[in-house]
Amino acid sequence: RATRARGRAASRASVQSTSRAVRGVVARGRVVARASVDPTVFVASSDLRVAYQGVPGAYSEGAALAAYENCETVPKEQFDDVYAATEAQEVDRAVLPFENSLGGSIHRNYDLILTHKLHVVGEVYYRVNHCLLALPGQRVADLTRAQSHPQALAQCEGYLTNLKMVREAVDDTAGAAKAIAEAGAKGVAAVASRRAAELYGLEVYDEGIQDDKSNVTRFLALSREPIPAMQTDVPYKTSIAVSLKEEPGALFKALACFSLRDINMTKIESRPMRTNPVTSAGARQSMQFTYLFYIDFEANMADENMQNALRHLQESATFLRVLGSYPRDCSQL
Repeated sequence: RATRARGRAASRASVQSTSRAVRGVVARGRVVARASVDPTVFVASSDLRVAYQGVPGAYSEGAALAAYENCETVPKEQFDDVYAATEAQEVDRAVLPFENSLGGSIHRNYDLILTHKLHVVGEVYYRVNHCLLALPGQRVADLTRAQSHPQALAQCEGYLTNLKMVREAVDDTAGAAKAIAEAGAKGVAAVASRRAAELYGLEVYDEGIQDDKSNVTRFLALSREPIPAMQTDVPYKTSIAVSLKEEPGALFKALACFSLRDINMTKIESRPMRTNPVTSAGARQSMQFTYLFYIDFEANMADENMQNALRHLQESATFLRVLGSYPRDCSQL
């Protein structure tokens, strides 16, 4: 009981602290800009530096520009580099892919977000539109090889098979376009974005070549500071990571904390714990994984209903972290 009382007191203190922070922002007379996906941008988007993984022309750069119009995009080679640059204040925001409608979750980013002190401040559903790019002055029949990221090649498998093109996997979609342009390679095509063609002087020979047209990637915008809890009419999502006690019905009980309060869950993802991933349990002490659950809810951390749900969840959780509470991307296909 004493532990629960201390937890409730800490939660109240956290809420009160957040409320003071919100009042401080209002008192300083700052105006929340809506030119971006998150309401923490108090400066013009052109002053914002946003890191992404890949080279210019990558779909991640397109998502960064969709999230923060007119921002300065900063390419990084690896996902780890994007997190590190944001934490080191080299950039203001990071925009990273977390799941794709065809390929599923990008597990590396789900793992990395827990090892870095960044917060989710927005989301972007970005439609992937693959194009067939090559040096100008050729015919489609002249193109015998196609280079791109393995996932992009797989998403265009039917199209490329019909053209009898040999598929060659490389690290990046836009990187393939850049390499073809720099080498002056004829007879070779890249599967990449229209923006990559514009940047590297290639011709778009065909567009929308993916086999499934509903190809959408969900990107999350990350910041060093979370969005202060504030009441708003804008629909919000809250993302959490939680591990539970090993007992029958543990996940059912955890989700009941939200369903009993009419809070809608939009995603659940389980990953083996990065620390102590294998334990022994049961009568014969057999090995089993211990899991961490990533869950998204349609709720705002400023809502008392959501705060009560998390307090309830904390009673059965062995670990709980709020990854962010941020405006939902309500765009439609």
